Amino acid sequence: MGYSGGTTENPDYEELGDHTETVQVDYDPRVVTYDDLLDVFWRSHNPAERPWSRQYRAAIFASDEGQRAAAERSLKRVAELMGGRVHTAIEPLGAFYIAEDYHQKYYLRHDPVLMEVFRGYYPDAAGLVDSPAAAKVNGYLSGMGDGESLARLLPGLGLPEEAQRRLLLRTR
Repeated sequence: MGYSGGTTENPDYEELGDHTETVQVDYDPRVVTYDDLLDVFWRSHNPAERPWSRQYRAAIFASDEGQRAAAERSLKRVAELMGGRVHTAIEPLGAFYIAEDYHQKYYLRHDPVLMEVFRGYYPDAAGLVDSPAAAKVNGYLSGMGDGESLARLLPGLGLPEEAQRRLLLRTR
């Protein structure tokens, strides 16, 4: 979680300026393509909904010309399917500012048992923010993914058995 798309230097939640709340997705193109990520993005919001503020608008921040072109193609497909205007912005990626600790891994932070496990692994907030395992657990806790994919993933997360059981129960 962080802020991008604006001109304010070093924004924070209280002084966001003209930035948009956003997420930065680090991915391995050998595992998932940018087009696959765009498909998930379009399914994860209503592109026809007008943003009620710059802070909470839907936007794609492309890091290069290839990403911009792919995003524009995907926007065109979505607009054709919807038969109307899409209000999702596509802009070049400028600076990305990481949000305050309390904005990170929202769903994980609201599960005290699982959060205690991750605090043991990552005593400093930066480790938690950068943890792929914490990101995956947070995603499952938010309702993304299914029990079958979680069951396949669990052995590789390094969680104690009690935490694995809790995660499985919380995501059913």
